[in-house]
Amino acid sequence: MTTYGLPSRQGMYDPRNEHDSCGIGFVVNIKGRKSHQIITQGIEILVNLTHRGAVGADPMAGDGAGLLIQVPDDFFRAECAQQGIKLPVLDEYGVGVIFLPQDPDHRAKCEIITEQVVIDEGQQVLGWRDVPVDSSCLGESVKSTEPVIRQIFVGRGEDCPDVDAFERKLFVLRK
Repeated sequence: MTTYGLPSRQGMYDPRNEHDSCGIGFVVNIKGRKSHQIITQGIEILVNLTHRGAVGADPMAGDGAGLLIQVPDDFFRAECAQQGIKLPVLDEYGVGVIFLPQDPDHRAKCEIITEQVVIDEGQQVLGWRDVPVDSSCLGESVKSTEPVIRQIFVGRGEDCPDVDAFERKLFVLRK
């Protein structure tokens, strides 16, 4: 690998280890305990890694960033109950976050296709939830392409004998 504009190898520094990529950070509780502090620390990492994200001429436009967390079952239960969606026990459902077109007709087609794939894979569509967003932080260059973000709740089908089989099915559905 040829490196340009970097210092030459010296001591423990080796320019071959330099590369362009986005930043990544991990915050975990080694005992698997859930806590809001982990979320707070994860957000702090995202803020501190802003310089590693892809930001263009519009500083309010970038590639985006996020957190991967455990399923917040209590939260989803409360939200879904308000919409008449009854969730089964935690390991019996999955949640997909779907970025959809702004156009209502195109969005409806995408939702129909998504639901059909879930059904074709032998799983149950439990319902949809609109994800609340704060678009005030978006730059002008990206507002016109902001997707509609929805969550689909998928129940375990009868063809999945156990949680592991359901997890594999959710993995296939995700693709």
